[in-house]
Amino acid sequence: MDVMGDKATLFETGRFVQPSSREDTETPDETGEIADEAAEELRQRLAAEAGDVEAMSVLGAMLLRRGDLDGAEPHLRAATAAGDRAAANNLGVLLHQRGYADEAAGWWRIAAVAGSAAAAHALGRHHRERGDEPAAEYWLRQSAEQGHTLGAYALADLLEHRADAGAERWMRVAAERGHREAAYRLARALDRRAAGENDADNGVHGTAEAEQWYRQAAARGHRRAALHLGTILERRGELKEAGRWYLTSAKDGEARAACALGFLLRDAGDTENAAVWWLRAAQDGDGNAANALGALHAERGETQTAERWYRAAMDAGDVNGAYNLGLLCAEQGRTPQAEQWYRRAAYAGHREAANALAILLLQGGDETGAEPWFSKAAEAGSVDAAFNLGILHAGRGEDEAALGWYERAAAAGHTEAALQVGMARLRAGDEQEAERHLRCAAGGGSAEAAYRLATVLDARRPPEPAHELGEPVHRRSECEEWYERAASQGHRRAQVRVGMLAAARGDVVEAARWYREAVEAGSRNGAFNLGLLLAREGSEPEAAVWWQRAADAGHGRAALRLALVYARRGELAEGQRWADRAATLGPESVAERAVRLRDALRQELSA
Repeated sequence: MDVMGDKATLFETGRFVQPSSREDTETPDETGEIADEAAEELRQRLAAEAGDVEAMSVLGAMLLRRGDLDGAEPHLRAATAAGDRAAANNLGVLLHQRGYADEAAGWWRIAAVAGSAAAAHALGRHHRERGDEPAAEYWLRQSAEQGHTLGAYALADLLEHRADAGAERWMRVAAERGHREAAYRLARALDRRAAGENDADNGVHGTAEAEQWYRQAAARGHRRAALHLGTILERRGELKEAGRWYLTSAKDGEARAACALGFLLRDAGDTENAAVWWLRAAQDGDGNAANALGALHAERGETQTAERWYRAAMDAGDVNGAYNLGLLCAEQGRTPQAEQWYRRAAYAGHREAANALAILLLQGGDETGAEPWFSKAAEAGSVDAAFNLGILHAGRGEDEAALGWYERAAAAGHTEAALQVGMARLRAGDEQEAERHLRCAAGGGSAEAAYRLATVLDARRPPEPAHELGEPVHRRSECEEWYERAASQGHRRAQVRVGMLAAARGDVVEAARWYREAVEAGSRNGAFNLGLLLAREGSEPEAAVWWQRAADAGHGRAALRLALVYARRGELAEGQRWADRAATLGPESVAERAVRLRDALRQELSA
């Protein structure tokens, strides 16, 4: 049974502070301690037999601590009869251990009335176990106010159970006196308060005061405090110290700490040791660690082992196990099984599983079945599901509903959704809102958004100021930076535009480089502009090669340029063929010129 306090407070004497733990083999120092203890017991026994009440009390406490209840009881009863309050308290402990709770409470009451804080604590716990909370609070408060650490903690626990505002005060008192569980619970309370103030409970908020109490509890061997302290340090980037606390907690049997240590090692590139700790945590029932092991084996192509660990995670109550099984089956092309596992996870409230299930149904042509799962996932906070709903509504022509979902996803940081909102705002003429969303999307890595933002900024850019001598002065503008960012991400229209800007400032080499990149990406405008650049530099034959490439891809002006080249060379039939091609491709202004050229070439041929 749990002793009602540590030895020093329980026996109310400084002689019995924290008994030393012994291994099966005794060292010479331990043998000496045993001899000293035996000598002390003999001395107390002789004094007790001589009628010394304090010796009776101390001897009884020594025997009680050793577990010799039969030997301790007569000495404690004799000392209690002589009015020793410590003996009365310890007699209560002895009787409680024997199963005589009511008789024990009687002796605790006697000792508590006589001023024993330890007895008041024991009596308070006795009343609480029997559901008499008013009596429990009275005696625990008596104990706490006398400076009894365990009494302060027990009182705080009782008040916290009743949601009494005074609980934190007494929890703090107990923590300040070194009670590790009190320090841990105080830290948790501070964390919850900080989380509430920020409208989100992220488990460990990590305020400075909470960290201080986690640290105190962890230093005293509290494994969950060590886990939370490690989490705080990891979030702050202090990985080395975080790892030390995770290791301490994990060695004490905290499965979550072993799992966290595994992730820390994996991020450092040590997957082998990460797997060791995940295995330890998974064997202790940690579903997150089992999922991590499953993912590790899946990456190695060991799908059967991965599936076994995902099932273990699911058996441990981690719904991610079912979701991961769905992903594994989907990758293997086992669509019916994937749907089964996605459904299982989705019904359990897994939002990404609901989104994945909806995508699976949509790919199978079941739009009616997919939409409710997209909605369920989106309402549960899945950003991808909100975006997918936007796509679904846009496909039906329901632009207003689509925009609503795009805006919801964009507000949560979805890059493509922000792009869609920006483009919709551009179409509506709301340039300010369009720019705001395009900046978000471009900052998130969208090349299309960077290009669209650049075009918006380019349209409002003032004319370049002239130099005093009439030469233009080039200043690098923000729109050029966005064009270049989009171009560097492979956006071919941006590459063409960057090439044009380079050509405008006379940087032929840079312009040609960007045009070539655009051509490689499939841009016919890039091929046409590269031809223009080469023609200006006097390389018309090479220019014709690029114009032909552009014309073959459907570029009308490139076809017209080719018609003119062949006409100048005197190859009238070939010129007429390209003029016909240009007239067909357009646009209208090009088609008109191409028709005139074609007719002129036809007349020349007829003549």
